[in-house]
Amino acid sequence: MSVAIIKAFSEKAKSDADLKEKLKACQKIKELRALAQENGFEIVEDSLYPPNEPQFTADQLSERLVKALLRA
Repeated sequence: MSVAIIKAFSEKAKSDADLKEKLKACQKIKELRALAQENGFEIVEDSLYPPNEPQFTADQLSERLVKALLRA
């Protein structure tokens, strides 16, 4: 269920310029999760990491989070 929530948050961030900027500024997972929660999305941290399919794209995240969440 949490992966669907992550996907929904990611999609919202793609269509909301302010949220997109705030997401890109997040440097830590806890910041990303807090931002998601502020926007009505409860994300379980374990759902963000591989081997789960990434729900964010590299252009949505800070370089630091790209390395943590999008590694192969």
